[in-house]
Amino acid sequence: MSKAVHFGAGNIGRGFIGEILFENDFDITFVDVNEKIIDVLNERASYEIEIAEDGKRHIAVSGVSGINNGKDPEAVVAAITQADIITTAIGPNILPLIAGLIAQGIEARQAAGKEEPIDILACENMIGGSQFLWEEVKKHLSQAGLEYAENYVGFPNAAVDRIVPAQSHEDPLFVVVEPFKEWVVETGCMKNKGLKLTGVHYEEELTPFIERKLFSVNSGHATSAYTGAHYGAQTILEALKNSTVKANVQAVLAEIRSLLIAKWDFKEADLLDYHKVIISRFENPYIVDDVTRVARTPIRKLGFDERFIRPIRELKERGLAYDNLLKTVAYVFEYKDPNDQQSVELQDLLANKPLAEVITQVTGLEDQDLIAEIESAVEALENLLL
Repeated sequence: MSKAVHFGAGNIGRGFIGEILFENDFDITFVDVNEKIIDVLNERASYEIEIAEDGKRHIAVSGVSGINNGKDPEAVVAAITQADIITTAIGPNILPLIAGLIAQGIEARQAAGKEEPIDILACENMIGGSQFLWEEVKKHLSQAGLEYAENYVGFPNAAVDRIVPAQSHEDPLFVVVEPFKEWVVETGCMKNKGLKLTGVHYEEELTPFIERKLFSVNSGHATSAYTGAHYGAQTILEALKNSTVKANVQAVLAEIRSLLIAKWDFKEADLLDYHKVIISRFENPYIVDDVTRVARTPIRKLGFDERFIRPIRELKERGLAYDNLLKTVAYVFEYKDPNDQQSVELQDLLANKPLAEVITQVTGLEDQDLIAEIESAVEALENLLL
């Protein structure tokens, strides 16, 4: 039986990456600091996934165990030494925190004389996640370890897509996921090219697929949330039942299509079908996805390379329209959630600084014309509310 080490035993790790690894006949060792999850994984060695669709079919995932990396890092290193593949789903900000442990595992493989190649895939919601992790791991490697890693350890970038809503169950391992799932891996940086997982797409050039996902799913989902919040919706499903919200999501996706076609030569008909599928996923009646979950951390989502500002920048560079993205950015600046630290921080900034200064600060933009356009969009929305 092949062995996988997966960092992150949360809902995405169990409900997406774990499912695919299990279907490819891997024993899976989950690494996490959540003591309760790790203990139950070790007690049961299995868990169930429910697919949010008619019939609500269940998938039983077995052959699983857990290691608490906070309590037993040596066991993690030992597991890495024996692994055939390593994956993560822990969030971009946490990747640097596991880099040292992965480096120790790489050097343990070297010490054990392991010459079987292995790939480490960061399955995160970011561009270039695996290569980012590699840069962090390098900082912890000796010169000999670095040379070994360059020969035997690959960090191929990956793009992953599956909606796993926030949820709470009596069974801490049970997880509900949408039927749709997509995992794409870039082959160029793979070291173990003989290991290709069933259910995973392998592409020579990953960037078009990452941008297709980030600009379509992430931008579209966030548009549903912020526009929905403006109209008082509590869930994404409720938001999209509002024809005005749905029309804005469709209009944003149309602008995204024009960018993806201009950049990557996607076929318009294919993208149109892809975007129809995305909206149908957001409208899945079996998934209750709170607006507050999707809209959380608005300052991060207004970042220079994030889901709104980056496509706006790139559309502007190409002389293409981005009016509906601008309108949505105004909804982000309007968004208020007293339980979200970044929302509170953003509203505090808006209350105490000039609007143009806040826009510059949170977006990182230097293009004064674009800053002025965003300012006008925010002010136009404010005037509607007066």
